[in-house]
Amino acid sequence: MQPIPIRTTVVGSYPFPGWLEYATQNLNSFGAADIEEMAEDAVIAAIHDQVKAGLDVITDGEQTRFDFNLSFYGFITGIQPNHTETRKFGPPAHDQRGKHSITSSLVAPNGLGSIKEYHRLKRLAPAGPTLKMSLPGPYTLSGRLLPNEQYKDRWEITEALIPIIQKELIALVAAGCTEITLDEPSMSCYAYKEDTKRFVSIFNETVSVIKDKCRLSTHLCFGNFKGRPVGYRSLKPMLPDFLDMNVNEIHIEMANREFAEIELLANFAEKMDVSVGIIDVKNYYIESVEDVKERIKKCLQYVPAEKLSVAPDCGLSQTARWASKQKLINMVEGAKQMR
Repeated sequence: MQPIPIRTTVVGSYPFPGWLEYATQNLNSFGAADIEEMAEDAVIAAIHDQVKAGLDVITDGEQTRFDFNLSFYGFITGIQPNHTETRKFGPPAHDQRGKHSITSSLVAPNGLGSIKEYHRLKRLAPAGPTLKMSLPGPYTLSGRLLPNEQYKDRWEITEALIPIIQKELIALVAAGCTEITLDEPSMSCYAYKEDTKRFVSIFNETVSVIKDKCRLSTHLCFGNFKGRPVGYRSLKPMLPDFLDMNVNEIHIEMANREFAEIELLANFAEKMDVSVGIIDVKNYYIESVEDVKERIKKCLQYVPAEKLSVAPDCGLSQTARWASKQKLINMVEGAKQMR
């Protein structure tokens, strides 16, 4: 059980400062030392905003990742970008996100980069907040890889990625990381049409290597590419199978869905702690402290305070920094008042 009632947390990502976005489009102008300095400064900025808001749990804002998912392909050998498979024009949608062709066996000889991220976060963060790292799970990570003769479908690609993710999880725990989120939004997005028992089996196999060695959570949502969902936005297809996920905490998108199916949180609360998304990252309405308190009251009808965390629906990378800062400040203040 979590140590703080109505704990305040985040999923992982945080918006890049404007200067970092500009710099990443002009990396040829910078040397290696300049780039490392930029990365450190961006993490300092993300830490500052989260600490100023008063969060109980913070991350590095994933400031050194191009994307919560896509960046990891840069560490995997046996693939190459496939720009012919993505739509180039028209309204934003998930079919515009990068895809990769598989050219040989999937391996990550030097890991996935999260250990360096964790050491940087640990060095720069002040004492007090819990430090969390987030990684994409193997099913979600498989989504941008195109099947071939060696890996004939998404399931086979997923199986090949499991040991890569496991190795990274083991290394994070060994480095001293006490809280890890394994992001599997693709599982929640496609629970309505895929084998949910198989999803749970994959998830549990992946995390078996760190079971009981850290506070482990998973993040389930319905997609947030440029503020757009992609999945069938209902919790019902996930039940009852997702209750068998071996996690300490499950994070569920609620605010963007106007708290539809909130009564189903009680099912999860019987088996695990529940982190409820009470801040809408797709909306530029800034939730007031009173809004936050009212939303927490709704959650407390189904999740005891000692099992409840509150967070934004998803990572904040798709939400402008000025809005993200105020949303977090109000979320934390509302939670504190409700305690």
